[in-house]
Amino acid sequence: MRRGFTLVETVVVVAVCAVLAAILVPALRAASGAARTVACTSNLRQLATAAHAYASANGAMPAAVLYRRDAGLLRTIAWDFEQCGGTVRPGPLWAYSSTPLAVQQCPGFDGPSTFGSDPYTGYNYNTSYVGHEGTLPSIGPNGTVIDGWAAARMGRPLGAIADHARTALFGDGGWRGGANKFMRAPSAAVEGDLPLACGGGQAFRHHGGCSCVAHLDGHVGTCAVPERGALTTDALAQSVLGFPDNGFLSPDDRAYGVD
Repeated sequence: MRRGFTLVETVVVVAVCAVLAAILVPALRAASGAARTVACTSNLRQLATAAHAYASANGAMPAAVLYRRDAGLLRTIAWDFEQCGGTVRPGPLWAYSSTPLAVQQCPGFDGPSTFGSDPYTGYNYNTSYVGHEGTLPSIGPNGTVIDGWAAARMGRPLGAIADHARTALFGDGGWRGGANKFMRAPSAAVEGDLPLACGGGQAFRHHGGCSCVAHLDGHVGTCAVPERGALTTDALAQSVLGFPDNGFLSPDDRAYGVD
């Protein structure tokens, strides 16, 4: 004669399953988060290697962004992608990476780019002190178009940066609106624009609330403490930076290339 489970036995089994789920689900989430952090640090290490390979071949680190007139259209040449007339093309670092598609996307970020139509996003590049930043094309005194490198603010020469191990090169970009691709130092000494600087913060989105950073000497580490920035107002911290989910790597510019 077959006998089914009693109500008490069923309740016990359900309770045991609930306890096991309560134990295992957080552990699985932690393991998944740790794996994304490892993948992110690997991507950033490859980006740093590609940037140095570019510098060896071209005599300078890649520009963060340049603008050129191309057959009457505005051509935007950023460190990761080029865009012209709605068409997105590989950027300058692609030729120096064996897996450019994989390393362009942060595994911890799922959202659209906030700069054009980049298909991969999540990372930013030190634009305040390392990358060169162009302005929109303008007309010179003789009627010629001034664009590209001719209209760029140059970054600091690598030899002028004393501590390469402390200087951030690439990292997890983040501001209130999502990701950003141009890393900014908190003092806005280069940009002269505090809201712009706050829009170039770092996202503390990885396991344990950390932000992954590739440094100028090639090593990759994590930063666990978001800094608001010594000059950031309460209004900017909330409306632009999105602190404390996003923040700076140091309260001043020491983590970005200044002694």
